[in-house]
Amino acid sequence: MGNSGRRVYGLAAIVLGLVGIVFDDYAAIWQPVPKGWPAHDLLAYVSGAILLVGGAAIFLPKTARWGALLLAVFYGLWVLALKLPPVIAKPMSFAPWQAMSEIVGMTAGGVVAYGLSIRNGDRFMRGGQLVFGVCCVIFGVAHFVFLKPTESFIPSWIPPSPMIWAYVTGACQIAAGLAFLTGVRARLAAVLLTVMYVGFGLLVHLPLLFKDVHDHFAWCANGVNGVLIGAAWCVADSLSRKARG
Repeated sequence: MGNSGRRVYGLAAIVLGLVGIVFDDYAAIWQPVPKGWPAHDLLAYVSGAILLVGGAAIFLPKTARWGALLLAVFYGLWVLALKLPPVIAKPMSFAPWQAMSEIVGMTAGGVVAYGLSIRNGDRFMRGGQLVFGVCCVIFGVAHFVFLKPTESFIPSWIPPSPMIWAYVTGACQIAAGLAFLTGVRARLAAVLLTVMYVGFGLLVHLPLLFKDVHDHFAWCANGVNGVLIGAAWCVADSLSRKARG
């Protein structure tokens, strides 16, 4: 029960790992990785390998918990190393919070996936749900704060207009986040959020690959969106488990 979200989460990690190895670079979400880091280039391959191992482990029943835990810890280390320092340096600036929230959301998905993989994992699942909820609120607010950049990602052919969809999708993410935090209609929110993230993939991220299949950023964008799809799906699975007792 509850394997679908974990598998999507793991598959997306595999994609990110392969992208890192094939392009001989870190995933774009972790850029810029300081050039001064020891073994900078070697760590790009190590990073890709960790993602591959963690993602693949999730597909095996005996190692699923360790794969989820590895990915959660790995993503969390990137938060501490690269994304938290700018937040500490400029706590009143929204941009660093927005940049950090994406990887924190990915981390929260791993925590929920870990909770789904063990007995008595309710504390992990609830903790992950709450953190993911906060991230969703930040995702949504970012649509309003960075309206023009958000509009630029939305295909102009979708009626009524990119601006309207920027507002709508931002509001939906805020609503989903509040649902996870309060527990009100939380599973419905998780299901709808998963569907919306799948829509983002089909309408926004996947077309980038058709424009240029060699674009490193496009592959990373699809991989990260896949991780967030898996995270939202894991939240839905965890809430379904709770509902069934």
